[in-house]
Amino acid sequence: MCVPANNWFSLSRLALLLAVFPLVTGLGRAQSGLPAPVDFEPSAAHPRSSEGSFVTLKSGRILFCYSQFYGGGHDDSPSAVAKMYSDDGGRTWSAPEIVVPTGDNRNLMSVSLLRLASGKIAMFYLAKKNGWLDCRPYIRISNDEGASWGPAKLVVQAPGYFELNNDRAVQLSSGRLILPVSYYRSTGTTDEQASWDSRAIILWYYSDDDGATWNESATWWASPVATKSGLQEPGVVELKDGSLFSWSRTDLGTHYGFRSQDRGVNWSRPEPTVLRSPESPASIKRLPDSSTLLAVYNDHSGRFTFQPRKRTPLVVAYSTDGGETWPTRQLLEDDPTGWYCYTAMHFTKDGMLLAYCASNGTLPHLSRLRIRLVPWTWLKPPPAG
Repeated sequence: MCVPANNWFSLSRLALLLAVFPLVTGLGRAQSGLPAPVDFEPSAAHPRSSEGSFVTLKSGRILFCYSQFYGGGHDDSPSAVAKMYSDDGGRTWSAPEIVVPTGDNRNLMSVSLLRLASGKIAMFYLAKKNGWLDCRPYIRISNDEGASWGPAKLVVQAPGYFELNNDRAVQLSSGRLILPVSYYRSTGTTDEQASWDSRAIILWYYSDDDGATWNESATWWASPVATKSGLQEPGVVELKDGSLFSWSRTDLGTHYGFRSQDRGVNWSRPEPTVLRSPESPASIKRLPDSSTLLAVYNDHSGRFTFQPRKRTPLVVAYSTDGGETWPTRQLLEDDPTGWYCYTAMHFTKDGMLLAYCASNGTLPHLSRLRIRLVPWTWLKPPPAG
């Protein structure tokens, strides 16, 4: 999302990482049985729609908020937070309307919606006020099911470029909120991308008062090996035993993982996972009422046909051991010219709603937004361990 397009993993590292493939099941081709997606095509008025999040309202209506760009499709182009509603489980959507205008910011993007244990709804998004030297996450709270939103409050008080991906906010069973964040230092004072160092570190923020105040985790990590990306675009999920698993994209041909046994205060050192991938984010959540994890990501393990450095194919994977192994996988998208990334995941009574960038060889990479309902009958998780 915030990394130059030429900042990819090296083929030599990829070859080394692919020396041993994880065991997978399923056919190496796109599986049938998926309903047609709903695509939101780029236009002159809105050249990019991307990085959103879902929440189900108490009425049963589904709210989706996302980044709506105007005046360009780059990460620092003008954008606002837009919203749409679905009254039929995500099969059709209302016309978009602005919910958080750009205001005095240069850019608003990367939305996370989270139903809090209190019943309120939290909205998180990134605001760039001074472009590449000032990008920080904000939180707003709604007490009326998203009809209105309270004032924007900074999550990170320190100045700098702090990146929170879309659909990443988590509330633990204890009530604690966790935000996984990557931080990029500045190498100069000019407000342009040239002064921005792509080698990110990873850190976590947590709140025990529904986002009123935030603390930084006691540990943060940089990449343990030489890399141009560092540790970028992290996510976090609470496991059934209460421990936390976090992950981060890299340019090393695989995601790196971290674990916490104290609700996100301290984190283990970064270790490579078996999620082989280009420099592209993964999304992971726990299936409802289950210990099984479900991941959506670009699988470059070799089980499915892939193009080096391309964000395709898009695959669903399952883990029954807390993210150590992912033996069962299903193919969602396999267009060799496709560009699938920045996924939002939301479980409903009908299945799993996904929203993601779904470009192809004729469109800019992040321009088309796709919303897809994946029915429960299509998903094939293994028996929980």
